Amino acid sequence: MEQVRNIGFIAHIDAGKTTVTEHVLFMAGRTYKLGSVDAGTTVTDWMAQERERGITITAAATACSWHGYNINIIDTPGHVDFTAEVERSLRVLDGGVVIFDAVAGVQPQTETVWRQADKYHVPRIAFVNKMDRTGANFQRTLDMIGLRLRAKAVPVQLPIGDGDEYRGVVDLVAGRAFAFEAGEREMPPEIPIPPEMADIVAQFRDHLRESVAEVDDRLLEKYLEGTPITNEEVRGALRQGTISNKLVPVLCGAAYRNMGIAHLLDAVLDYLPSPLDVPPVEGLDPRGGEPVTLHPRLDEPFSALAFKVATDPYIGRLVFIRAYSGTIKAGSIVYNSSKKKRERISRVVRMHAEHREEVPEICAGEIAGIVGLKETFTGETLCVESTPLILEPPTFPEPVIAVSVEPRTRIDQERMDDAMRKLSEEDPTFIVRFDPETGQTVVSGMGELHLDILMDRMRREFGVAANIGRPRVAYREAITKPARVEGRFVKQTGGHGQFGHVWLQIEPAEQGSGFVFENKIVGGVVPREYISGVQAGVKEALYTGVIGGYPVVDIKVAAVDGSYHPVDSSEMAFKIAGTMAMKEGLKRAGSVLLEPVMLVEVVTPGEFLGEVLGDLNGRRARIQHLEGQDEIQTIRALVPLAELFGYATTLRSLTQGRAASTMEFRHYDQVGVGVAQKVLVHA
Repeated sequence: MEQVRNIGFIAHIDAGKTTVTEHVLFMAGRTYKLGSVDAGTTVTDWMAQERERGITITAAATACSWHGYNINIIDTPGHVDFTAEVERSLRVLDGGVVIFDAVAGVQPQTETVWRQADKYHVPRIAFVNKMDRTGANFQRTLDMIGLRLRAKAVPVQLPIGDGDEYRGVVDLVAGRAFAFEAGEREMPPEIPIPPEMADIVAQFRDHLRESVAEVDDRLLEKYLEGTPITNEEVRGALRQGTISNKLVPVLCGAAYRNMGIAHLLDAVLDYLPSPLDVPPVEGLDPRGGEPVTLHPRLDEPFSALAFKVATDPYIGRLVFIRAYSGTIKAGSIVYNSSKKKRERISRVVRMHAEHREEVPEICAGEIAGIVGLKETFTGETLCVESTPLILEPPTFPEPVIAVSVEPRTRIDQERMDDAMRKLSEEDPTFIVRFDPETGQTVVSGMGELHLDILMDRMRREFGVAANIGRPRVAYREAITKPARVEGRFVKQTGGHGQFGHVWLQIEPAEQGSGFVFENKIVGGVVPREYISGVQAGVKEALYTGVIGGYPVVDIKVAAVDGSYHPVDSSEMAFKIAGTMAMKEGLKRAGSVLLEPVMLVEVVTPGEFLGEVLGDLNGRRARIQHLEGQDEIQTIRALVPLAELFGYATTLRSLTQGRAASTMEFRHYDQVGVGVAQKVLVHA
């Protein structure tokens, strides 16, 4: 297990993740021919939609060997619409390689994936890619990592030249230089350090020793005493600092020309953790809520997290899992502790993008695909029934955009239902619901591209012909003040009647907290077995708010009082009482309309700055940041999603096609009265 690395390549779109993955597989001898993103021939971009658009849509798993180590790799998407793929990958990975564009530096989606990696405490190394492009600037990218990401970036390499002059690197740990030959598969040859770089190399090597001394007390003593620190000590302290998330080693290269890939693979082995280096997995015992800790050893009880579900055209439903402890063989029974159900594993496969390699078992520290699990979904825990535990699942953002989907024929209706079910199993950010008022099926996702891809897959993979409505914003509702309300449901029939009576205290919760329910009933005035009915009723009422019928979010509800009848009370009666109380409470608690707000970054030539700012102000934008470098201006603004449909086209026409924009969901915000009236008129 010491010789296993589970890593992911994460970055902004177009930074070069898939190209780096392609060259890593080629350099390690896993593939014998280099593919190209532009030609649609890469290993990990295997979907038809990926090859046509030249972007990564789904996280693809593969593996290779390097110097006797097994490296499991996940190539993740960079587009913000597919951020859920990054989220679930980082939940199960031990380490990450963050790829930066040497010309653009730290881009908006880089900040997003960095925050995601911080959330799951994933150690990282940085690879500054595209050093061979005009405008590449290694030092500026280093500075941006420190400024924007607030990370302690420690360069372990310095580039020799940049742009067209980029020809090699200086290894600051070993104090050696290497020359690159574009496209070569062999290890780069060693050359003397260029004389004109001697001073800067000495300066950066001293900075490197100072940085590692800060994470190792023994080295700090040696550094302060002036005692030489050996290269091996530096390498060991770098590894220690990386695993503890105190340092981020930075390398550089040009993946498209196969420059720096061998050194990147060496750095993955040297600095990123093995499954033994990460803390033991911690979960909760579903029987009593006590913490359970399992170590990454083969003799421990089996535990694994299902992080992805895919529909394979050849073998059917495939569940990707990360095993944290123990071992399990094909044909074994496994316990889904999240659902309290047993399932049989029929086959275990290792994935190489869309290709499968059958293996007899999966062991602690490995990532594999499981065939035969019918009830297991993303975020659920698999274990042995004698030692049950529930692991923390990945969390996913709320969908922000919706469209209506109508099948063209009755046959398409049946196919569409099956397609929707399978696609929503695969993608937790794809939500399907039936609107009883309009009689339409409404699907929600993370953006226009996200829904466009899913509808295209529905047509190609499932043969569904459907009419797609115009994109609509996924509004939400929230309350602004507390309220105490009563729900009373009494119905008398010939036999047993129905009696449910509950008092609820509702109040606004923190932004992003969703729905929180508490049982504050004391003295048994409502028996405990009926409280779950109250909670279910409250949750049902929150699906349709009282302003425009939108879901209600960020609300805290407590059951505080009530009464029951020893004969007529039932869980269903209390569910109805909970719904009645909640509907009344939403009317009294000052409900307001919320809209999704996006963080938009626009990079434009300075001559068009006025037009771009004027257009953004017309879209209710709040400018957060404006900075210029040379002739390029960067604008960061918060803009309501409702104002951004078709923005890319408008921006192109305003700037003669010379500006670019990116956007990501930031938060929900209250809609002004005038805008809310317009929204509700068209709802």
